[in-house]
Amino acid sequence: MRRNLPDRPVFTDAQKATMDKYGCIYMGTDEQKYLYLTFDEGYENGQTGKILDTLREKNVKATFFITGDYFKSEGELIDRMVNEGHEVGNHTMSHPSVAALDEKKIEEELLGLDLAYYVKYKKHMKYFRPPEGVYSEKCLDVINNLGYKSVFWSFAYDDWYRDKTRGADYAYNKTIENIHPGCVILLHAVSRDNAEALGRIIDSAREAGYTFLPLDEYIP
Repeated sequence: MRRNLPDRPVFTDAQKATMDKYGCIYMGTDEQKYLYLTFDEGYENGQTGKILDTLREKNVKATFFITGDYFKSEGELIDRMVNEGHEVGNHTMSHPSVAALDEKKIEEELLGLDLAYYVKYKKHMKYFRPPEGVYSEKCLDVINNLGYKSVFWSFAYDDWYRDKTRGADYAYNKTIENIHPGCVILLHAVSRDNAEALGRIIDSAREAGYTFLPLDEYIP
């Protein structure tokens, strides 16, 4: 019997049934202490370089979900993500709520960004994160048929503010207190708190017996 492991978040039966039906990633098995680190990149706030430095130092691979605007403006950072072995995921061209879009618009939002990414890097995106995590079964079906695996999360917090800082200790404590076996971690890369706390988060998680895995090695 497993003891002294943190509580995992509770998804409703309906949520699990829908996400499992379409092969979504949201929380891995609790049989091993695996963590999956992901970042959302709607815009740049001077922190992603620091995050990449820390990931390189700690030898952790992450997935960065980018928008079309980010792709157009942050080529050097995306080059680093690709060259340093991270996954770059699709967060749509313009960050709309995909649940409110028809099939054609969903295709435009995802495939427009994917095409631009393919032209530059000669590979397609394979992971997708819906803006704000908003989805419907219909849009999951469309996204699945486009060949993407939708990625949600089992830990996130309100870290997306450009100018709201509460300190690295806050980000560290908030994350370490909530990680759990199979945790899919969502952090926003605009947060200076996250960038400054990331090294400590990785070290403490490893000290607690956790292993960081890329999404390609996700175990449901």
